[in-house]
Amino acid sequence: MSRSFFASVLGLALAAVAVIAGPADAKSRIKDIVAFEGVRDNQLVGYGIVVGLNGTGDSLRNAPMTKQSLEAMLERQGVNVRDGNLNTKNTAAVMVTANLPPFSATGARMDVTVSTLGDAKSLLGGTLLVTALQGADGQTYAVAQGTVQTGSISAGGASGSSVTKGVPTAGRIAAGGIIERETGFQMVNMDVLRMTLRNPDFTTARRIADAVNGRFPGCAQAQNPTIVAVRAPAGMDMISFVTAIENLEVEPDAPAKVIIDEVAGVIVMGDDVRISHVAIAQGNLTISVQETPAVSQPAPFSQGRTTVVPQSTVSVEEEKGRKLLTLGGGASLKSLVGGLNALGVTPRDMISILQAIKASGALQADIEVM
Repeated sequence: MSRSFFASVLGLALAAVAVIAGPADAKSRIKDIVAFEGVRDNQLVGYGIVVGLNGTGDSLRNAPMTKQSLEAMLERQGVNVRDGNLNTKNTAAVMVTANLPPFSATGARMDVTVSTLGDAKSLLGGTLLVTALQGADGQTYAVAQGTVQTGSISAGGASGSSVTKGVPTAGRIAAGGIIERETGFQMVNMDVLRMTLRNPDFTTARRIADAVNGRFPGCAQAQNPTIVAVRAPAGMDMISFVTAIENLEVEPDAPAKVIIDEVAGVIVMGDDVRISHVAIAQGNLTISVQETPAVSQPAPFSQGRTTVVPQSTVSVEEEKGRKLLTLGGGASLKSLVGGLNALGVTPRDMISILQAIKASGALQADIEVM
């Protein structure tokens, strides 16, 4: 075989290794990085009464709204209790919340959350009576009723000791809400649909528009870093059009950013973070003060008293062996992390170092402190 043949085989092998070792495909589907206009939950809220509690409900003296609600509910059932003296702890006033799913039809069910308003100790075993759930417009969109499941444990003794696991004053009712009114949103009749980027970015918005226009020319326009407007082509309704474009893949882009959680000591850095030419040195200075008691004994016949006298020992230790780390211009995230790990710094020390690098103007990224 000729030398050129071996050279060709070697070149193909190197090309194959380069392909295998190349960067992984970071593309995402459009449906995973945007939210479609109108396709969202609607928050509902209502006020109700939970009954059947085992003495863990509201104290009617401390929760007048519970007493008024109980009296009004009984009067609607034909029972007059206003002249009597209600003294029960088996009921509790609660707020009921739920999220109305998009495109929900009348008669469909949804989960609801129940939370106490008064001084009730637990909702375990209670039953929520029929409660109307209203939207922000004041209209009733659902009703809720059912047994409350708290998933918690609460027990107490006569001596005042108690054990609580979880939050017994809040619970859920699985499929406890029935939808009575639809939102009326008709997506199929829309001419223009706006897609909202979950992470606004000019480049990502432009790439989404290019991907849609590559499949359906002239149907998408990036209006700003957050909104990409699309129009269904002739002969296709909006539902079919969204189905066709939501699985198109694009590569999202984002600005370089460093997220710092000082409370938990967590640092998250994006791959686009770059460091200009900078030198870093880090060390720890420890000052230790020890107090050792000593006995002071007076001389014989001096009429003095034996006393304890503290003796202080102060020592200063400075950690040595740390080298000055130098990072060249345009250093990548891998180089930065490797250099800081070489210094042996803790996450909290790393937070201070990153903030100092940013203050020097050498960190080409935004720092967001949570």
